[in-house]
Amino acid sequence: MEPVNKKQLLVIAGALVIFVLLLLAKTSIPKKEEAKSSEHSSPNSAGMLSLIESAKATLSVSQKKEIDKLEEATKSSPDKKTAFENIINQWDSLRQPAVASYYMEQAAIASPNEVNWSEAGNRYYAATRFAKEPDKPLLFSKAMECFEKTLELNPKNIEAKINLGACYVEGSSEPMKGIGLLKEVEKTDSNNVNLQLNFAFFSEKSGQWDRAIKRFAKVLAIKPDFTEAYLHLENAYEQKGDKDKAIECLEKYMSLIDDVTAKQETQDYINKLKEK
Repeated sequence: MEPVNKKQLLVIAGALVIFVLLLLAKTSIPKKEEAKSSEHSSPNSAGMLSLIESAKATLSVSQKKEIDKLEEATKSSPDKKTAFENIINQWDSLRQPAVASYYMEQAAIASPNEVNWSEAGNRYYAATRFAKEPDKPLLFSKAMECFEKTLELNPKNIEAKINLGACYVEGSSEPMKGIGLLKEVEKTDSNNVNLQLNFAFFSEKSGQWDRAIKRFAKVLAIKPDFTEAYLHLENAYEQKGDKDKAIECLEKYMSLIDDVTAKQETQDYINKLKEK
């Protein structure tokens, strides 16, 4: 087995973090439908429809036939909840998170409530992590639309406010507006894991290694079993030239995981660091 490199470790960690955040925020479409809204008229609708057509073009004949059937059910079935769940799950299985996000948004349009809009926003936001660069602005914009609708229904939804702020920072021309939203949350809920993770990632992306270390350390203080944070701490310490601390973080991470392959890859990277 070839030694794992740091990029591989961080990609694995980043995907796991997004997965954890989605699990923390995971909700389902409520059984009771709310009053239906009018046809969605977002200026981003055309962009999403184009993205969906591109995704459909990659499907086999049988997959396309199944999608068409599920899509028709969202229009004709009296059980909208199940119909949307089915098509969302199908696109998830096809590894098309952006398209699955669109149908979660359609479920929110059909049954406009806080739970559905929040889930749609969470899905769009997570989809930005796996999207092609040209598609990211659209997905960030869609996520912000959904989080804003969530907050219209419940201004006290902290997770929606945090994620809206993060979208402004990462995917808009108004990053300071996002920082402002996050700072508002920090005043009343400084131990929110999602909040501290976002601050930590922003620090890491901008190369503010001391701040990144402080934030990831706080994440671990709040949620000690969030083991992937140790990989990001390692990166920050390595960037600062503190090899011993970097190795210490990797050893701690390795002691907390059970996956044999991940353990071996981590040990390989520790060995590479020791050779430097």
